[in-house]
Amino acid sequence: MEVLSTVGAARCNERVETAEVIVGVGPLTAADVVAVARYGAKVRIDDHSLEEIAKSRAAVEALAHADTPHYGISTGFGALATRHIAPELRAQLQRSLVRSHAAGSGPEVETEVVRALVLLRLSTLATGRTGVKVETAQAYAGLLNAQLTPIVHEYGSLGCSGDLAPLAHVALAVMGEGQVRDAGGNLLEAGAALEAHGLRPVVLAEKEGLALINGTDGMLGMLVLALADLDRLLKTADVAAAMSVEGQLGTDRVFAADLQGLRPHPGQASAAANLRAVLADSAIVASHRGPECNRVQDAYSLRCSPQVHGAARDTATHAATVADRELAAAIDNPVVLPDGRVESNGNFHGAPVGYVLDFLAIAVADVASISERRTDRFLDVARNHGLNAFLADDPGVDSGHMIAQYTQAAIVSELKRLAVPASVDSIPSSAMQEDHVSMGWSAARKLRRAIDGLQRVLAIEILTAARALDLRAPLTPAPATAAVRAVLREHVAGPGTDRHLGPEIEYSVGLVADGSYLSAVQAVTGPLN
Repeated sequence: MEVLSTVGAARCNERVETAEVIVGVGPLTAADVVAVARYGAKVRIDDHSLEEIAKSRAAVEALAHADTPHYGISTGFGALATRHIAPELRAQLQRSLVRSHAAGSGPEVETEVVRALVLLRLSTLATGRTGVKVETAQAYAGLLNAQLTPIVHEYGSLGCSGDLAPLAHVALAVMGEGQVRDAGGNLLEAGAALEAHGLRPVVLAEKEGLALINGTDGMLGMLVLALADLDRLLKTADVAAAMSVEGQLGTDRVFAADLQGLRPHPGQASAAANLRAVLADSAIVASHRGPECNRVQDAYSLRCSPQVHGAARDTATHAATVADRELAAAIDNPVVLPDGRVESNGNFHGAPVGYVLDFLAIAVADVASISERRTDRFLDVARNHGLNAFLADDPGVDSGHMIAQYTQAAIVSELKRLAVPASVDSIPSSAMQEDHVSMGWSAARKLRRAIDGLQRVLAIEILTAARALDLRAPLTPAPATAAVRAVLREHVAGPGTDRHLGPEIEYSVGLVADGSYLSAVQAVTGPLN
C-alpha cells in the first residue's frame, strides 16, 4: 500500500515492540496508539507537558474564584449553562456530570478500543489546554499502565460533544466508581481495582469532569485501529486476487505498469505492482500466455482488481491524513489557551472523523464484493475453465465450496448495509442546545464490524483459490501463491470428498487476521506496497 502517512506504520500483522510511549512531546503517532491499545505498551507523560498542565490548571483556578461566570468552571453544562454554581457545589457538579453522563448501554466495547480512547484523552490532557490537575492526567497514565480497562458500552455516543458517554465511563473508573477489567479479563469494582494497583481515586475539581468527557477519542481510536487493519487487508486482497487470476487461467498482462500508468492513481499502481509480484514465475499463468490462447479479456472482477483495491487504498490514504490531523489536536470545550484565556469552541464535533469512517466502510464493502465475485467464478463450470462444478470431488455427491460462497454472499450483503453512512444522520439533543451531531461513534462501530466481514470474505476466497490451484496440477503456481497454499495446508487438507467446512473457513480467517498469509507471500516477494 502507498504510505498511509504515520498510520501506515501501524501494521496489525507486525507487532509494535514499543516498550514505552511518551505522551506530550508532540502528537501521538498511529503506531503509538496501536502499541498501547493493542499490545499493552506503557505510557509516560513528559516533564514539559506536566509543567503545561500545571500552568493551565492555575489559570482555571484563578477563574474559579472570579466574580464572572465561566462555562464549565462555575456554570452548569449544555442547556443548563445559564446557572451559576456556588463554590461549595462545584466538586459535586463535576462528580454529577461524570455519573450522569456515564449512561452507556449494550455490549461491552473491546479492550483495544477502550485503551485507545483512554490514551487519546490523556494525549489531549497532556497538551495543557484542558485545565485538569496534574494528578488527574497521571491517573489516566496509571490506568493504562496497570492494564485496567473501564467498562464502556456500545451505545451512548452521538459523536458530539465528542464521545460523551464512553469517555464518562472511563472518568467514572478514575473516580473509583463503576467497573473495570484487569489484564486477565476479570470484572472488578473500579475502587478495589485501583487500590490493588496502588492507584488513588481522583477527586475532581472545577472544569475537570468536562475536560475528561469532551473529545472524539473513541471514534479516532477506532479509525486508527481500522487503518492498521486495512494496511494488512488490502495487501491480502491483492494476494487473494492474484490467486484467483492464476486459478482461473487469467492473464497478468493487464497489470503491466505502462497500462496502469495511463490512469495515475497511486493506489491502483500499488495494487497492480503487488499483483505482478505475487504472480511472478507462475507456470500456470505461463501455460496460456502464447499466441494460441484465445482469451482476450478476463472478467471485470479479475481484470479490474487493481482499480477497485487501489481506490480503497487512496480512500485509506485520505482517512489517514484526517487521522494524523486529529492526533495532533487538543479537543475540549472550553479550552485553556496559552495566554490563559478560557474559550468555548466547537472542536469536539466529530464530522471530520465520521466522514472518513463512512468512506472506509464503503471501500471495505466494495473490496469484499469484488472478492466474492472472483470466488463465485471458481464454482461455475461455465466460467471456471475446466474445473469441477463447485470444485467438488464428485459433483452431485459432493457440494465442494458451494455453501462457502453463500457465506461470502451473506457477509457482503451485510457489508452493503453497513456502508450506509452514519454521518448523514443527526438527532438533536440537550434541549436543542446540541442540535446537530456527527454520529461518528456509530460510523466507527459499523466500520469495525465491516473489517471483520472483509477478513472473512478474503479468507474464503483464498481457501477456494488454493483448492483450485491444487486442481491445476501438474501445472505449478507462482512461488508466492504456493507459499500461501503451503501455510493453509499445514492444517487444512487439499481437495477431496466433502468435509466439515466451517472449521476450515475459520482457520483461514485466522491466517488472514494474524498476517500469516501476508508474511508467507512477503517472504518470497519482499514487502508488498
